Amino acid sequence: MALQHILPGRLGFGTAPLGNMFRAIPDEEARATVEAAWDQGIRYFDTAPLYGSGLSEQRLGEVLSTKPRDEFVLSTKVGRVILDEREETARDLGEKGGLFEHGNPNKILHEWTAEATERSIEGSLKRLGTDRLDIVWVHDIAQDFHGDQWLAKFEEARTGAFRVLSRLRDEGVIKAWGLGVNKTEPIELTLALDEPKPDGFLLAGRYTLLDHEHALTRLLPMAQEQNVDMVVGGPYSSGVLAGGTHFEYQQAPAEIIAKVNRLKELTAKHGISIKAAALQFSLAHPASAAAVAGATRPSRIAEDLAALNETVPAAFWTELRAAGLISPAAPLPQNA
Repeated sequence: MALQHILPGRLGFGTAPLGNMFRAIPDEEARATVEAAWDQGIRYFDTAPLYGSGLSEQRLGEVLSTKPRDEFVLSTKVGRVILDEREETARDLGEKGGLFEHGNPNKILHEWTAEATERSIEGSLKRLGTDRLDIVWVHDIAQDFHGDQWLAKFEEARTGAFRVLSRLRDEGVIKAWGLGVNKTEPIELTLALDEPKPDGFLLAGRYTLLDHEHALTRLLPMAQEQNVDMVVGGPYSSGVLAGGTHFEYQQAPAEIIAKVNRLKELTAKHGISIKAAALQFSLAHPASAAAVAGATRPSRIAEDLAALNETVPAAFWTELRAAGLISPAAPLPQNA
Protein backbone atom coordinates (compact mmCIF):
# COMPACT_ATOMS: atom_id res chain seq x y z
CA MET A 1 0.00 0.00 0.00
CA ALA A 2 1.36 3.44 -0.91
CA LEU A 3 2.53 5.31 2.15
CA GLN A 4 0.56 8.39 1.15
CA HIS A 5 -2.61 6.38 1.90
CA ILE A 6 -1.32 5.34 5.33
CA LEU A 7 0.37 8.42 6.76
CA PRO A 8 -1.96 10.90 8.49
CA GLY A 9 -0.12 14.10 7.60
CA ARG A 10 2.96 15.65 6.05
CA LEU A 11 4.89 15.91 9.30
CA GLY A 12 5.85 13.08 11.61
CA PHE A 13 7.78 12.96 14.86
CA GLY A 14 11.19 11.25 14.69
CA THR A 15 12.20 9.91 18.08
CA ALA A 16 15.92 9.19 17.70
CA PRO A 17 16.69 12.10 20.09
CA LEU A 18 14.52 10.43 22.75
CA GLY A 19 17.14 7.68 22.87
CA ASN A 20 19.54 10.27 24.35
CA MET A 21 21.20 11.03 21.05
CA PHE A 22 24.04 13.52 21.67
CA ARG A 23 22.90 14.22 25.25
CA ALA A 24 21.10 12.72 28.24
CA ILE A 25 17.52 13.97 28.23
CA PRO A 26 15.50 13.89 31.47
CA ASP A 27 12.51 11.53 31.35
CA GLU A 28 10.12 14.41 32.07
CA GLU A 29 11.44 16.41 29.12
CA ALA A 30 11.12 13.43 26.78
CA ARG A 31 7.57 12.76 27.96
CA ALA A 32 6.58 16.43 27.61
CA THR A 33 7.94 16.51 24.05
CA VAL A 34 5.88 13.51 22.96
CA GLU A 35 2.80 14.99 24.66
CA ALA A 36 3.41 18.30 22.88
CA ALA A 37 3.58 16.50 19.53
CA TRP A 38 0.29 14.77 20.29
CA ASP A 39 -1.42 17.92 21.58
CA GLN A 40 -0.44 19.81 18.42
CA GLY A 41 -1.87 17.21 16.10
CA ILE A 42 1.11 15.04 15.14
CA ARG A 43 -0.19 11.52 14.48
CA TYR A 44 2.79 9.77 12.89
CA PHE A 45 5.60 8.59 15.17
CA ASP A 46 8.80 6.85 14.08
CA THR A 47 11.24 5.05 16.35
CA ALA A 48 13.76 2.17 16.40
CA PRO A 49 15.34 -0.28 18.86
CA LEU A 50 18.76 1.21 18.06
CA TYR A 51 17.81 4.58 19.53
CA GLY A 52 19.32 4.32 22.99
CA SER A 53 19.08 0.49 23.08
CA GLY A 54 15.32 0.60 23.39
CA LEU A 55 15.09 3.84 25.38
CA SER A 56 13.33 5.77 22.61
CA GLU A 57 10.71 3.05 22.18
CA GLN A 58 10.15 2.90 25.95
CA ARG A 59 9.68 6.65 26.25
CA LEU A 60 7.43 6.86 23.21
CA GLY A 61 5.39 3.89 24.37
CA GLU A 62 4.90 5.41 27.80
CA VAL A 63 2.90 8.22 26.22
CA LEU A 64 1.32 6.55 23.19
CA SER A 65 0.05 3.58 25.21
CA THR A 66 -2.37 6.05 26.85
CA LYS A 67 -3.73 7.24 23.48
CA PRO A 68 -6.40 5.60 21.28
CA ARG A 69 -4.44 3.17 19.07
CA ASP A 70 -6.54 3.78 15.97
CA GLU A 71 -5.73 7.51 16.04
CA PHE A 72 -2.02 7.36 15.18
CA VAL A 73 0.43 5.66 12.83
CA LEU A 74 3.49 4.00 14.32
CA SER A 75 6.67 2.82 12.63
CA THR A 76 9.73 1.16 14.05
CA LYS A 77 12.66 -0.78 12.62
CA VAL A 78 14.21 -4.23 12.52
CA GLY A 79 17.84 -5.32 12.42
CA ARG A 80 18.68 -4.75 16.07
CA VAL A 81 17.57 -7.03 18.89
CA ILE A 82 17.94 -5.51 22.36
CA LEU A 83 19.34 -8.06 24.81
CA ASP A 84 18.93 -8.16 28.59
CA GLU A 85 22.69 -8.26 29.21
CA ARG A 86 24.79 -5.11 29.56
CA GLU A 87 27.22 -3.84 26.95
CA GLU A 88 30.63 -3.80 28.61
CA THR A 89 32.69 -2.51 25.68
CA ALA A 90 32.36 0.42 23.26
CA ARG A 91 29.59 -0.08 20.72
CA ASP A 92 30.53 -0.57 17.08
CA LEU A 93 28.15 1.66 15.16
CA GLY A 94 30.37 2.29 12.15
CA GLU A 95 30.47 5.99 11.29
CA LYS A 96 27.91 6.70 14.02
CA GLY A 97 30.33 5.87 16.88
CA GLY A 98 29.16 7.50 20.11
CA LEU A 99 25.73 8.50 18.90
CA PHE A 100 23.78 6.90 21.75
CA GLU A 101 26.41 6.71 24.47
CA HIS A 102 23.87 8.15 26.94
CA GLY A 103 21.21 5.53 26.17
CA ASN A 104 20.37 2.27 27.91
CA PRO A 105 23.36 0.01 28.63
CA ASN A 106 21.77 -3.05 27.00
CA LYS A 107 23.78 -5.02 24.48
CA ILE A 108 22.50 -4.93 20.90
CA LEU A 109 22.46 -7.89 18.51
CA HIS A 110 22.87 -6.60 14.95
CA GLU A 111 21.10 -9.17 12.78
CA TRP A 112 18.69 -9.09 9.84
CA THR A 113 17.75 -12.79 9.63
CA ALA A 114 14.14 -14.01 9.70
CA GLU A 115 14.45 -15.15 13.33
CA ALA A 116 16.04 -11.89 14.46
CA THR A 117 13.34 -9.91 12.64
CA GLU A 118 10.61 -11.73 14.55
CA ARG A 119 12.47 -11.17 17.84
CA SER A 120 13.03 -7.51 17.03
CA ILE A 121 9.32 -6.93 16.39
CA GLU A 122 8.35 -8.79 19.55
CA GLY A 123 10.71 -6.65 21.63
CA SER A 124 9.48 -3.43 20.04
CA LEU A 125 5.82 -4.25 20.70
CA LYS A 126 6.64 -4.86 24.35
CA ARG A 127 8.65 -1.65 24.80
CA LEU A 128 6.05 0.41 22.94
CA GLY A 129 3.18 -1.05 24.93
CA THR A 130 1.14 -1.75 21.82
CA ASP A 131 -0.33 -4.76 20.05
CA ARG A 132 0.56 -3.75 16.50
CA LEU A 133 2.86 -1.76 14.23
CA ASP A 134 1.76 0.04 11.08
CA ILE A 135 5.06 0.35 9.20
CA VAL A 136 8.32 -1.55 9.73
CA TRP A 137 11.61 -0.34 8.26
CA VAL A 138 14.65 -2.54 7.68
CA HIS A 139 17.28 -0.46 9.46
CA ASP A 140 20.80 0.52 8.37
CA ILE A 141 21.81 -2.15 5.87
CA ALA A 142 24.21 0.34 4.33
CA GLN A 143 27.81 1.46 4.00
CA ASP A 144 27.79 3.88 6.91
CA PHE A 145 27.35 1.06 9.42
CA HIS A 146 29.00 -1.88 7.67
CA GLY A 147 31.63 -0.50 5.30
CA ASP A 148 32.66 -3.07 2.71
CA GLN A 149 30.46 -5.70 4.40
CA TRP A 150 27.22 -3.90 3.64
CA LEU A 151 26.29 -6.10 0.68
CA ALA A 152 26.54 -9.19 2.89
CA LYS A 153 24.20 -7.53 5.39
CA PHE A 154 21.87 -6.57 2.55
CA GLU A 155 21.75 -10.20 1.43
CA GLU A 156 21.02 -11.30 5.00
CA ALA A 157 18.10 -8.88 5.06
CA ARG A 158 16.89 -9.84 1.59
CA THR A 159 16.55 -13.50 2.55
CA GLY A 160 15.45 -12.73 6.12
CA ALA A 161 13.78 -9.46 7.07
CA PHE A 162 12.40 -8.68 3.60
CA ARG A 163 10.55 -11.99 3.41
CA VAL A 164 9.22 -11.85 6.96
CA LEU A 165 7.90 -8.32 6.49
CA SER A 166 6.37 -9.15 3.11
CA ARG A 167 4.52 -12.04 4.74
CA LEU A 168 3.34 -9.88 7.65
CA ARG A 169 2.08 -7.26 5.20
CA ASP A 170 0.30 -9.86 3.08
CA GLU A 171 -1.32 -11.28 6.24
CA GLY A 172 -2.47 -7.80 7.26
CA VAL A 173 -0.36 -7.80 10.45
CA ILE A 174 1.44 -4.64 9.27
CA LYS A 175 0.34 -2.14 6.66
CA ALA A 176 3.66 -1.51 4.93
CA TRP A 177 7.40 -2.11 5.03
CA GLY A 178 10.54 -0.71 3.47
CA LEU A 179 14.10 0.35 4.21
CA GLY A 180 15.20 2.92 6.77
CA VAL A 181 18.71 4.01 5.75
CA ASN A 182 21.08 6.95 5.41
CA LYS A 183 22.30 5.93 1.94
CA THR A 184 20.51 5.61 -1.40
CA GLU A 185 22.28 2.50 -2.73
CA PRO A 186 20.47 -0.15 -0.61
CA ILE A 187 17.12 1.25 -1.72
CA GLU A 188 18.19 1.30 -5.37
CA LEU A 189 19.28 -2.32 -5.03
CA THR A 190 15.95 -3.27 -3.43
CA LEU A 191 13.92 -1.56 -6.14
CA ALA A 192 15.89 -3.51 -8.75
CA LEU A 193 14.77 -6.84 -7.27
CA ASP A 194 11.88 -8.78 -8.76
CA GLU A 195 10.66 -9.74 -5.28
CA PRO A 196 9.95 -8.82 -2.57
CA LYS A 197 8.69 -5.32 -3.15
CA PRO A 198 8.73 -2.58 -0.48
CA ASP A 199 5.96 -0.03 -0.08
CA GLY A 200 8.26 2.87 0.69
CA PHE A 201 11.46 3.91 2.37
CA LEU A 202 12.67 6.22 5.09
CA LEU A 203 15.69 8.04 3.69
CA ALA A 204 17.60 10.11 6.24
CA GLY A 205 19.73 13.05 5.19
CA ARG A 206 19.78 12.32 1.47
CA TYR A 207 16.97 14.57 0.32
CA THR A 208 17.72 17.86 2.00
CA LEU A 209 18.80 21.35 0.98
CA LEU A 210 22.39 20.27 1.62
CA ASP A 211 22.35 16.89 -0.12
CA HIS A 212 19.84 15.83 -2.76
CA GLU A 213 21.54 15.47 -6.15
CA HIS A 214 22.17 11.71 -6.04
CA ALA A 215 18.70 10.81 -4.75
CA LEU A 216 17.13 13.17 -7.27
CA THR A 217 18.85 11.71 -10.31
CA ARG A 218 19.19 8.03 -9.38
CA LEU A 219 16.80 6.86 -6.71
CA LEU A 220 13.64 8.92 -6.91
CA PRO A 221 12.88 8.24 -10.61
CA MET A 222 13.00 4.50 -9.82
CA ALA A 223 10.75 4.98 -6.81
CA GLN A 224 8.17 6.99 -8.73
CA GLU A 225 8.12 4.44 -11.54
CA GLN A 226 7.28 1.71 -9.01
CA ASN A 227 4.86 3.83 -6.94
CA VAL A 228 7.11 3.59 -3.89
CA ASP A 229 6.91 6.57 -1.53
CA MET A 230 9.64 8.30 0.46
CA VAL A 231 9.54 9.47 4.05
CA VAL A 232 12.23 12.11 4.46
CA GLY A 233 14.27 11.58 7.59
CA GLY A 234 16.58 14.27 8.92
CA PRO A 235 15.19 17.18 6.86
CA TYR A 236 17.44 19.50 8.89
CA SER A 237 20.57 17.44 8.14
CA SER A 238 21.14 16.32 11.76
CA GLY A 239 20.35 19.81 13.02
CA VAL A 240 22.70 22.12 11.13
CA LEU A 241 19.71 23.50 9.17
CA ALA A 242 17.84 24.18 12.40
CA GLY A 243 20.38 26.17 14.37
CA GLY A 244 22.44 23.16 15.49
CA THR A 245 26.07 22.24 14.87
CA HIS A 246 25.72 18.61 13.71
CA PHE A 247 25.77 17.35 10.12
CA GLU A 248 25.66 13.63 9.36
CA TYR A 249 25.53 13.02 13.13
CA GLN A 250 28.98 14.65 13.57
CA GLN A 251 30.23 18.20 14.08
CA ALA A 252 29.59 20.00 10.78
CA PRO A 253 32.72 20.60 8.66
CA ALA A 254 33.72 24.08 7.50
CA GLU A 255 32.35 23.72 3.95
CA ILE A 256 28.91 22.74 5.26
CA ILE A 257 28.89 25.66 7.71
CA ALA A 258 29.77 27.97 4.80
CA LYS A 259 26.88 26.63 2.71
CA VAL A 260 24.47 26.94 5.63
CA ASN A 261 25.57 30.55 6.10
CA ARG A 262 24.79 31.28 2.44
CA LEU A 263 21.36 29.73 2.92
CA LYS A 264 20.81 31.83 6.05
CA GLU A 265 21.71 35.00 4.16
CA LEU A 266 19.02 34.25 1.58
CA THR A 267 16.38 33.25 4.12
CA ALA A 268 17.06 36.44 6.08
CA LYS A 269 16.83 38.49 2.90
CA HIS A 270 13.39 37.03 2.14
CA GLY A 271 12.22 37.16 5.76
CA ILE A 272 11.70 33.43 6.22
CA SER A 273 13.11 30.80 8.55
CA ILE A 274 15.74 28.36 7.35
CA LYS A 275 13.66 25.58 8.92
CA ALA A 276 10.77 26.43 6.61
CA ALA A 277 13.03 26.38 3.57
CA ALA A 278 14.56 23.04 4.58
CA LEU A 279 11.31 21.29 5.44
CA GLN A 280 9.30 22.56 2.48
CA PHE A 281 12.09 21.70 0.03
CA SER A 282 12.24 18.11 1.28
CA LEU A 283 8.48 17.73 0.94
CA ALA A 284 8.23 19.28 -2.53
CA HIS A 285 9.26 16.14 -4.42
CA PRO A 286 6.22 14.14 -5.63
CA ALA A 287 7.64 10.98 -4.02
CA SER A 288 7.78 12.63 -0.57
CA ALA A 289 4.90 11.33 1.52
CA ALA A 290 6.04 12.96 4.76
CA ALA A 291 9.04 14.19 6.69
CA VAL A 292 9.98 13.13 10.19
CA ALA A 293 11.77 15.70 12.30
CA GLY A 294 13.33 14.89 15.64
CA ALA A 295 12.89 16.97 18.78
CA THR A 296 13.83 16.82 22.44
CA ARG A 297 12.05 19.93 23.65
CA PRO A 298 8.30 20.63 23.48
CA SER A 299 8.88 24.04 21.87
CA ARG A 300 10.49 22.44 18.82
CA ILE A 301 7.19 20.85 17.78
CA ALA A 302 5.53 24.23 17.35
CA GLU A 303 8.57 25.43 15.39
CA ASP A 304 8.32 22.49 13.00
CA LEU A 305 4.60 22.99 12.43
CA ALA A 306 5.18 26.70 11.84
CA ALA A 307 7.94 25.86 9.35
CA LEU A 308 5.59 23.52 7.51
CA ASN A 309 2.93 26.22 7.16
CA GLU A 310 5.12 29.30 6.67
CA THR A 311 4.68 31.16 3.40
CA VAL A 312 7.91 31.04 1.41
CA PRO A 313 7.95 33.46 -1.53
CA ALA A 314 8.65 32.11 -5.01
CA ALA A 315 11.45 34.66 -5.35
CA PHE A 316 13.38 32.85 -2.62
CA TRP A 317 13.42 29.57 -4.56
CA THR A 318 14.34 31.39 -7.75
CA GLU A 319 17.31 33.03 -6.05
CA LEU A 320 18.32 29.78 -4.36
CA ARG A 321 18.44 28.05 -7.73
CA ALA A 322 20.25 30.94 -9.40
CA ALA A 323 22.90 30.81 -6.68
CA GLY A 324 23.50 27.13 -7.44
CA LEU A 325 22.42 26.09 -3.93
CA ILE A 326 19.88 23.56 -5.18
CA SER A 327 19.76 21.34 -8.24
CA PRO A 328 18.11 22.81 -11.36
CA ALA A 329 16.06 19.59 -11.54
CA ALA A 330 14.75 19.67 -7.97
CA PRO A 331 10.96 20.13 -7.74
CA LEU A 332 10.00 23.25 -5.84
CA PRO A 333 7.04 23.79 -3.50
CA GLN A 334 3.80 24.32 -5.42
CA ASN A 335 3.42 27.94 -4.36
CA ALA A 336 6.75 28.63 -6.07
